[in-house]
Amino acid sequence: MFKGLGGLGDMTKMLSAAKEMQSKMAQLQEEMDNMTVTGEAGAGMVKATANAKGKVKALDIAPSIFSAQDKEVVEDLILAAISNAQDKAQAKAAEEMQKMAAEMGLPADMKLPF
Repeated sequence: MFKGLGGLGDMTKMLSAAKEMQSKMAQLQEEMDNMTVTGEAGAGMVKATANAKGKVKALDIAPSIFSAQDKEVVEDLILAAISNAQDKAQAKAAEEMQKMAAEMGLPADMKLPF
């Protein structure tokens, strides 16, 4: 009478796993707000700190590079430091997503969030 219902247990299992993944993704997104990376340019004279989502949170500039004639150089260094921090943030986010995928038994090359 209930022969065709054997797959419902698997479906329930899948839905449960999907809810767990959704919960873990939300938690990871929250944690990435607090993870920080620092990008540097000009041998550390300009540093940009960003969270793992890539939002720049702080900028540190060595006072020795301030002079009117070096304005363009300083601007370039600031952009390079921010770019470096954003690249590191992307790498950190990908690393954390891979860890979560591995914990859930998903394939290592699976891209999250879908």
